[in-house]
Amino acid sequence: MSITAFEGQYEGEAAVWLKAGRYEAAILPGIGGNLICFRDTENGYRFLHEPGAEGMEDFKASPGIHGIPVLFPPNRYEDGEFPWNGKTYRLPVNEEATGNHLHGFLHTAAWEVEEFGSGKHESFVTVAIKVDENHPSYQYLPFKYTVKLRYTLGEGGLSQQLLVHNDGEERMPCLLAFHTAINAPFAPDSAAQDYRVKLTIGQRWEMSDRMLPTGAFQELTADEIAMREEGVNPFYASMDNHYTAVPQNGRNRMELKDTKSGATLVYDAGTSYKQWMIWNNGATEGFFCPEPQINLVNAPKVDLPADEIGLFGLEPGEYWEETSRLYVK
Repeated sequence: MSITAFEGQYEGEAAVWLKAGRYEAAILPGIGGNLICFRDTENGYRFLHEPGAEGMEDFKASPGIHGIPVLFPPNRYEDGEFPWNGKTYRLPVNEEATGNHLHGFLHTAAWEVEEFGSGKHESFVTVAIKVDENHPSYQYLPFKYTVKLRYTLGEGGLSQQLLVHNDGEERMPCLLAFHTAINAPFAPDSAAQDYRVKLTIGQRWEMSDRMLPTGAFQELTADEIAMREEGVNPFYASMDNHYTAVPQNGRNRMELKDTKSGATLVYDAGTSYKQWMIWNNGATEGFFCPEPQINLVNAPKVDLPADEIGLFGLEPGEYWEETSRLYVK
């Protein structure tokens, strides 16, 4: 099996490419540390929604629906307000339709390549971003921290290791998600209607007209129960839905089956992600986003137990770590 890692280009942008046998992947350090593609070159599978040459300018302007964007802090915050440890920080209101802050700062920031290389069985790359008083986002959330992403490619697919470290002297919020954009279809000879998605969802949060949780739950529909049990087409209806995550057989995962080819893409997101956000662009066939999320939307302003809604922090010097994997079975 040929295994390599090298610096190159992706549609004119600096990238680090990983190759391992039939798999290849590329990361864009300068655009959010975004893992922009994951492919099976033998079968012609493209698992992630890529911008391609024609979509690069839109992607660079708003890098939220391609590849695997890092959201920190993730999703929406009412009026841009972020209460934490007796203080209220103010994030820019960047979603006019709801009057909320959306998706944080790291998915648009430049990351640094720490190292890349290859061994006997895998290729790898590590990118990092260090936030301190010199980083533009510090004016909104004045905490010092480092986030590292390590991607490894091998026979077992694509592994993602995420590490957050509190570099500062006060307790910091650790709220994070990935806006992972999955192609359906991912096989060149299949259609969107050939696909069935299964997700380890629990309860569906009720959302206000500003897309903020009310604190109550809604009854699952028959299609949502099917999505949890045997699988359903990912475009059966328009979805911009928020769910609790309830592991099945010890794992928190999405499975996307191509019924035509028989291939199933598994996204094992790790059990530290206590919530799922599922968005399918108004049921537009082509791609959808199963987003593993640590915390409930707007968690700092929701009056529910912190552990229940994933609202947690890191003390000075503490680390938080989780791993995920994308592979085919």
